[in-house]
Amino acid sequence: MSRGNEKGRDEFRTRLGFIVACIGSAVGMGNIWMFPYRTGKFGGAAFLIPYFIFVILLGFSGVIGEMAFGRSMKTGPLGAFSNVMGMRFGEKGKKWGKAIGMIPVIGSLGIAIGYSVVVGWFLKYLSSAVTGSLTKIEDMGAYFGGLAVDFGSVGWQMLGLALTFLVMALGVTKGIEKMNKVMMPVFFLFFIILLFRVATLPGAAEGYRYMFVPKWEQLGDIKTWVYALGQAFFSLSLAGSGTIVYGSYLKKDVDVVSCAKNVAFFDTCAALLAGVVVIPAVFAFGLDVASGPPLMFISLPAVFQQMPFGEVFAVIFFVAVLFAALTSLMNLFETSIEALQQQVKLSRKAAVAIVAAVSAGVGVFIESGDSVGAWMDAVSIYIIPLGALLAGIIFYWVCPKGFAREQVETGAKKPLGKWFEPVTKYVFVGITLVVYVLGIFFGGIG
Repeated sequence: MSRGNEKGRDEFRTRLGFIVACIGSAVGMGNIWMFPYRTGKFGGAAFLIPYFIFVILLGFSGVIGEMAFGRSMKTGPLGAFSNVMGMRFGEKGKKWGKAIGMIPVIGSLGIAIGYSVVVGWFLKYLSSAVTGSLTKIEDMGAYFGGLAVDFGSVGWQMLGLALTFLVMALGVTKGIEKMNKVMMPVFFLFFIILLFRVATLPGAAEGYRYMFVPKWEQLGDIKTWVYALGQAFFSLSLAGSGTIVYGSYLKKDVDVVSCAKNVAFFDTCAALLAGVVVIPAVFAFGLDVASGPPLMFISLPAVFQQMPFGEVFAVIFFVAVLFAALTSLMNLFETSIEALQQQVKLSRKAAVAIVAAVSAGVGVFIESGDSVGAWMDAVSIYIIPLGALLAGIIFYWVCPKGFAREQVETGAKKPLGKWFEPVTKYVFVGITLVVYVLGIFFGGIG
């Protein structure tokens, strides 16, 4: 059932390159603006307890499963789902598998198109920060409002897409792997610089207290657990798509359990790092930490306006968040690009061109804040967790008995314990089903 490396198929050259690319896919805007707010709102340090529990459970089940699933099939969700269903149910099963595999592919492309709008906003803010005009804007709310309207950032969105697809046209090794090796270290370095700067601000201590002093009574609130689960699930980039595709470019001698540990650890570090930068900075200047998306585009720019050398730190901040967004975009777009290459037999450049054209054609019509918000809510609530659920069912239930364990143990330093089957077949699949249901009930928990 395992597929050997196909002639001419690109691969990650190194284990480090694969890990950094997966970290890049996981570290995104949710780490930077959603995690700090939720940590404070749902109990400070108390929120971190369920969050860490879910990160560990999902990392040792969902993340390793999607990596190993992709590697075993040497293809993305379309081919992987089709192969498994075909082996179990014959030719008719192959067709059904391919149809089911379209769900995570559509979800990945849909969320990427929405993200591309936000990347355009980041580029506009970065440009204003570089020129020095950002810190001179009198009404930041009006400035953002003028950008987040219908056709309000077409040029910036197209620039973001161009930067992303130029890298992706180079392929996995020369494009995705190389750029992640640059962008992710820069992201962490720049946020560490911001960490030290924010720590010197008068009033920052209140922000640390808001984030790290536990409100234990919040552990009795079901919403604390629900949103901790949602934060962990979406932060680890579980969708039955991008991680499967990246796994399909992975060599057989790599330990996916070790890789998953690193991805979960550094993704969590990124979230915590963003928290200790964003929350104390906002508190230091008496702004609203619970403002959601406006926190990024209204509150924080207002902080830089009041901060000594704010022009410099605004540039550092928006470069870092832009890199986080671009590395996530590469992962999301790779799912549909790989599908066109593998299933339609297009060249890499032709596949990139088609996905770029579709993304640009759809993206320009959802540039207002309301439109992109509704678009991303629909995709993240109804499609993304469903893709992850289907991938979990197919890999852990439809594949022959022992197949999942064999694939995860390939390249591993030691065999897995008896915990593997119960945690993956029951806990992970059950949790993913819960995420799907709760997301619909609460109107989104990611």
